[in-house]
Amino acid sequence: MQEPQILSGFQPLAAEPLPPLRTALVFDACQAGVILRAVLFVEVAVAVAALFGAQNAWDWLTRLALWTGGALPAVLVWLLAACSLKRPLARLPQHAQNLGGVVLGALAGLYGCGMLALIGLLDPVPWLASAGAGAWLSALVVAGLVLRARARTPAATTARLGELQARIRPHFLFNTLNSAIALVRAEPAKAEALLEDLSDLFRHALVDQGESVTLAQETTLAERYLSIEQVRFGERLRIHWALDPRAAGAQLPPLLLQPLVENAVKHGVEPSASGADVRISTERRGNTVVIKITNTVPGGQGVPGHGLALDNVRDRLSLLHDMQSQFQATFKDGLYLVRIEIPV
Repeated sequence: MQEPQILSGFQPLAAEPLPPLRTALVFDACQAGVILRAVLFVEVAVAVAALFGAQNAWDWLTRLALWTGGALPAVLVWLLAACSLKRPLARLPQHAQNLGGVVLGALAGLYGCGMLALIGLLDPVPWLASAGAGAWLSALVVAGLVLRARARTPAATTARLGELQARIRPHFLFNTLNSAIALVRAEPAKAEALLEDLSDLFRHALVDQGESVTLAQETTLAERYLSIEQVRFGERLRIHWALDPRAAGAQLPPLLLQPLVENAVKHGVEPSASGADVRISTERRGNTVVIKITNTVPGGQGVPGHGLALDNVRDRLSLLHDMQSQFQATFKDGLYLVRIEIPV
């Protein structure tokens, strides 16, 4: 019995260094959701400001059209500049990023004012007021995006704590160790592989992986988890993979797929004496990646849970990809389907 080899799967836990923390750009102006919100916010602000001094509805519409002619190009220039400078800004501390966004807003305000002045619609030209308005509006937009970015922290922390609890919950840990003990004498290589998979699950739960990981990393983690459960359930767990290599580089929040796969095992395989089929597929369709996790439910849907894991997955996808992601979970004809769409 080769005990040192069997236990070697736990050694990298202590040896592997923690990855360095990465600074993320809190106002990613390249996202479609950010562009839409920024344009709508500025337009609403302009519409409200145009009410001051307006004599009637026609006067208000005239002011709104005039000011929109300067504000809309300005906000688009701000978004274009912030998107183009995304990488340099991301290297700066957060306060410098915020200041950079405000400075770009002031310059964008001057640009919008200059356009109106060029065609003779402003006399005198309010350069200082335009720069101040641009800085003020961009500061409000950046502040909103900073608050949104901070919302990622509790969501990610909740997911990490939940996954850590799932790894060390008694029945999962004890069943895995009991399976390894049973295999030590008869199949030591299989027992070693089982413990290595368990070690990798603990490592991913404990190590900070940053804001996002690749789909390939997430599917590898899901494979580790299913390998452990395969030893426990044997032929009752029937796994089907259909992975598109073109989708491997898509970005996901860390520890996102594994709880969905765990739900498939818990609600599909575990309650059924005949087991269930679990299928994981990925497919790239143009600039979109579609991820599907399905499992048969031979015993019926059963008592519905609280849905906390699904809500957490949905919230974290929205925080990372905003309006560019979609999440659906449906049960129909004895089949439970989770469908995720994310940008490449």
